Amino acid sequence: MNHALAENFVAESTDKQAISEAFGRAAQTYDQHAAFQRDVGHRLLEWLPWDLSGCKILDLGCGTGYFSQQLLARGAQVVCCDLSTAMLQQAESRCGTENITYQQGDAECLPFYDHQFDYVFSSLALQWCANLAVPLAEMRRVTRKGGQAIFSTLLEGSLSELKQAWAKVDSYQHVNDFITANQVKIALAQADCKNHHLDLPTITVWYSSAFALMRDLKGIGANHVQGRSSGMTRRQSLKHLEQEYQNFQHNHQGLVPATYQVCLGKINL
Repeated sequence: MNHALAENFVAESTDKQAISEAFGRAAQTYDQHAAFQRDVGHRLLEWLPWDLSGCKILDLGCGTGYFSQQLLARGAQVVCCDLSTAMLQQAESRCGTENITYQQGDAECLPFYDHQFDYVFSSLALQWCANLAVPLAEMRRVTRKGGQAIFSTLLEGSLSELKQAWAKVDSYQHVNDFITANQVKIALAQADCKNHHLDLPTITVWYSSAFALMRDLKGIGANHVQGRSSGMTRRQSLKHLEQEYQNFQHNHQGLVPATYQVCLGKINL
């Protein structure tokens, strides 16, 4: 890893243990709440060749192995890597052991040799890293020349409705902050990823209530928020939140929006 990037990571390190534990607690329920995550991952998957026979692919932040299974079905040899051992156990239950291996690891310090993979696939995992340049540099390092690293991450503006509704309730941080598209481009430059392509779709998911949205966030383990108050959220506050959320424009089915700003990235090596 680039020494300057490593120092920056140490200075800005997030609480990886807490993140790992949050996703570990959600390992059993993740698939029930991950419709949005599957949507994004399938968009990313379209960037890979259909026939992956003979290719070695790293599924970085593999979660329960949903996309690892898709990659296996296309003929790839897959390495599943995740911060959470509980998620890896779920992935193994789904995918088995033929043409696939499992490795606990951190995207910011990958436990792999240089130029080991034909492709690296990472969907909605990198937003948990303190400095996007670090995992991007690691993905580039472990990908062979002529290969590709593809990733998705969330951008500023994601969950804006939930953030705005909470702001009417109290002054605590209840929703994580996300980086801008320009910061992604800066991170790519810092990681020396010169040949890249980005798509920036806006995806809206519709819910019956703010509670339903928050159930999904908790169900996938995405409820670890930096800087959040350690106190319990009062029932009255949740009621107030719901009232504020229902002020957003409903669709024809009477559902309220949860907007995600997504970055899909392809790095050619």
